[in-house]
Amino acid sequence: MPRPLGELEDAVMTRVWRWNRPVTVREVLEDLQKERTVAYTTVMTVMDNLRQKGWLRREQEGRAYRYAAVSTRAAYSAALMNEAWSASDNPAAALVDFFGMMSPEQVDVLRAALRVVHLNGVHLDPPGGEGPGDDR
Repeated sequence: MPRPLGELEDAVMTRVWRWNRPVTVREVLEDLQKERTVAYTTVMTVMDNLRQKGWLRREQEGRAYRYAAVSTRAAYSAALMNEAWSASDNPAAALVDFFGMMSPEQVDVLRAALRVVHLNGVHLDPPGGEGPGDDR
């Protein structure tokens, strides 16, 4: 399971995910330098570390490499949520607490996601089939 990205790793991956195309170290560096002072070699090392961790893949282009994301930010977030939930000694209570922290907007997003999951053939009805949406 993935560990949370460090601050600079997250800043790099945010750009790669947002741009949604292969990028060079130089492109990432120039964008990062709009917010902070950072060396080319630091960004290069972070991107190579992300490649070794399986978050980026690279292809050589001339003397440089182009890096691309292996998965989406959504998949990364889902894996982190799953890890946190799985680590609980009481997963049901953890979910109840998590749902209780949600804003009304997040609850709406959850409902929409559950509709998509249901449309894709996954049914989250309680055991025995007494839940709403039981269409058997």
